[in-house]
Amino acid sequence: MSNEHEHKKDLGEHGSEDTLKGKLKEAAGKVQSAVGKATDNPKTEARGDAKQVEGKTQNTVGHTERKIDNALDPNK
Repeated sequence: MSNEHEHKKDLGEHGSEDTLKGKLKEAAGKVQSAVGKATDNPKTEARGDAKQVEGKTQNTVGHTERKIDNALDPNK
């Protein structure tokens, strides 16, 4: 039997992962938005803009998770 806590990451690790994924999603959104502008495709541009917002949000969540984890365990 495995302990359910064995598979959970601490918030710092999860926060770092969310921060990275958010930055990547934001970058992909910028590219997609630029492609939409260049090809005069408002749908693609809007999807890219939305992806950028998702990425920024995920990045912010990651930073917040890391801050909470550091506050809970200042010895890190």
